Amino acid sequence: MADIGKIETREIAQEMQESYLDYAMSVIVSRALPDVRDGLKPVHRRILFAMHELGLTQGAKFRKSAAVVGEVLAKYHPHGDIPVYDALARMTQDFVLRYPLVDGQGNWGSVDGDSPAAMRYTEARMTRLSGEMLRDIERETVPFVPNYDSTREEPTVLPAAVPNLLLNGSVGIAVGMATSIPPHNLGEVVAALLHLAEHPDAGHDELMKFVTGPDFPTGGMIFSQEAIRQAYATGHGAILMRGVAEIAEKKGANQIIVSEIPYQVNKAELVAKIASLVHEKKLEGIRDIRDESDREGLSIAIDLNQDAYPQKVLNFLYKYTDLEKNFNLNMLALVGGIQPQVLSLKGILEEFLKHRTEVVSKRTAFDLARARERIHILEGLAKALDHIDAVIQTIRKSADRDEAHANLKKKFGFSDAQAGAILEMRLQTLAGLERQKISDELKEKVALARDLEAILKDPRKVTTVISRELTALQQAYGDARRTKVVLSAAGEIAVEDIIPEEDAIIALTRGGYIKRIRPEVYRIQKRGGKGIQGMETKEEDVVEHFLVANTHSDLLFFTSTGKVFQTKAYEIPEGSRTAKGKAIANFLSVKADERIMSLVAVPKAAPDAIKEARRYLVMATEHGMMKRVDASAFENVRKSGIVAINLDTDDALRGVALTGGKDEILLVTRQGQAIRFRESDVRTMGRGARGVKAIRLRKDDRVVSVGVVHAGGDDRASLLVVMAQGFGKKTLVKEYKRQRRGGAGIKTAKITPKNGLVVSSHIIRGESELIAISQKGQVIRTSLADVPTVSRSTQGVRVMRLGEGDRAASATIL
Repeated sequence: MADIGKIETREIAQEMQESYLDYAMSVIVSRALPDVRDGLKPVHRRILFAMHELGLTQGAKFRKSAAVVGEVLAKYHPHGDIPVYDALARMTQDFVLRYPLVDGQGNWGSVDGDSPAAMRYTEARMTRLSGEMLRDIERETVPFVPNYDSTREEPTVLPAAVPNLLLNGSVGIAVGMATSIPPHNLGEVVAALLHLAEHPDAGHDELMKFVTGPDFPTGGMIFSQEAIRQAYATGHGAILMRGVAEIAEKKGANQIIVSEIPYQVNKAELVAKIASLVHEKKLEGIRDIRDESDREGLSIAIDLNQDAYPQKVLNFLYKYTDLEKNFNLNMLALVGGIQPQVLSLKGILEEFLKHRTEVVSKRTAFDLARARERIHILEGLAKALDHIDAVIQTIRKSADRDEAHANLKKKFGFSDAQAGAILEMRLQTLAGLERQKISDELKEKVALARDLEAILKDPRKVTTVISRELTALQQAYGDARRTKVVLSAAGEIAVEDIIPEEDAIIALTRGGYIKRIRPEVYRIQKRGGKGIQGMETKEEDVVEHFLVANTHSDLLFFTSTGKVFQTKAYEIPEGSRTAKGKAIANFLSVKADERIMSLVAVPKAAPDAIKEARRYLVMATEHGMMKRVDASAFENVRKSGIVAINLDTDDALRGVALTGGKDEILLVTRQGQAIRFRESDVRTMGRGARGVKAIRLRKDDRVVSVGVVHAGGDDRASLLVVMAQGFGKKTLVKEYKRQRRGGAGIKTAKITPKNGLVVSSHIIRGESELIAISQKGQVIRTSLADVPTVSRSTQGVRVMRLGEGDRAASATIL
């Protein structure tokens, strides 16, 4: 029997333990976890290096993916071709990577989970950004090791001028550990790096002023600054993601349009899940669901039934589908290429800066060595030109090149490199300009070497170089954030704290489209002008409500069915002057057959004296009914609304106002009648009450608005009346005598075909400007001083010139 060597007996438990640990470390280091320095796993690093070696830069022609995969397998990665191609495909997908590293041509898969086409059909090359990952690799900036068969060398890490680990994130499952790092915005990460380079002691809260949260390629929203801060500080935690959905109207019915979905959610599976919930009768109110995505962007259209509450359906989708899900962050990466470690945000940034410091230092040392070599050659050439005749004579007397080389060294003291350069020198170098070029280049190289030496001696200058290069990357590749960060969570900054308090105009159409506009978009004009286009409406739609509110005010929406809904003014999206606005169903659970009949702005956090003075809400209906309710009954209005008044079948709410208990009410009708009576004439009632008669109306007359004459001093105020044909006038409040409620009132305007019916009235207490809007969205902003104060029975003056078929719809005062 042949001698097979010594056999050593071992415990099987010890052998299994050591073998398992060897296997685990192999998976951890060589397959599953990214390196914190370049953010890449070995397969991705080898793909990029192989493409670099093939010359597949951004400016090169595309090449078949099969050629790239073959190059990687043959030279660097002795594994299967499918995993390599899958890794290559992931690097091309703009719905997976925030900043793709490979530029792909062909079918590379989709957000629906479709697989890429076979590698023989697709083509690839590097992106500009991946070129930054390999920049300076030929300048001895990173260590190289032999490949698997020792026929060539490969880098253990890339120079990585960009912080790829945070930019594109990483997901991987090793043995006994896993990594899950989200993508981020390049501009934000670079800003944080620049700050940390200047302030090494900066804390996480300071860095989060720059990196506000993950920035996913699919957009969406993330919630809770506290959760994000906790995840960044510890390296692990859950961040809530939510898709972006909008409630819109189409052909008289509401629909939900999903335009962005959470990261790593399969769109086809999401649509199938919604359809399954509908089929199983777990989700009601959905009539149809369609995937309308195209090359312009993602779009899932969900058609709703007429009686569905859009916001309730959307909330159900958030709760029971992947339209809302957690990203479980675990920032595990290899430190130093071998040590798996969970890192905080600051830890990752610090490791990248360490890597860049090492790369820049090695690159500078490499450049300095090349500069010194060139200086040495140039000094030899300069010396030879100074003794050119003797040098030529020495070369001519030599028998061959080797003898000439030796003679130059012996006679003039040249080095081997200098003597070789002199022998290769062309005769054109003897020309004056060529000699000057050598002199100039020598001066340039000496200055360069001096600068490079200064950088190597001073760590602060290395930091300056890194900051300069990062700033250039930020300018070249920085883009806008795609994922919106919502800072909402208990104990954190309230949304109101980041919304400036300012006046805004709220415009609402009869068809239920609402928007918020800055008053300054309407320039002041003289009365009687045509104004400017202020809101685009559908042909059959008209503007119905128009008021000024503070952005922090609570808006109470009273509907034709007697219910009230509430939202914050800042939650109404700001629109341009001519925008149509958003459907009201985006904010309120209003039924399709309900109309908003009155809109009231309740100031938030008013001073105690003012809050005490405004303790009641009075409501007036079209048929002249009125009720008074304690304002505290509307402090906490549910999203689904609450009952505000019990209306007769053919009646509707027309006006709501805040009162203080000792004020007076002034009602105005469309036929130009007005009545003034004490608020106390209307007793306090519950929310479900019908109310009492406030004014006796003539045939075809209707109440259009309700005003409040405050106790003590409002007799100096004026009543502004705006009529359908664009006419308006002011009349002193003291001209309206106080009556008992239930009377017919007195005339406040002379109604003729010329001026039209009354559409709006306001009590003016020092406001200076009037903004009026027509049914077709025409707006005029004019000074109230241009509207004359006249007697009650006059027809007023022209405030706004209207187009054919148009009518004044509403007015507000600033």
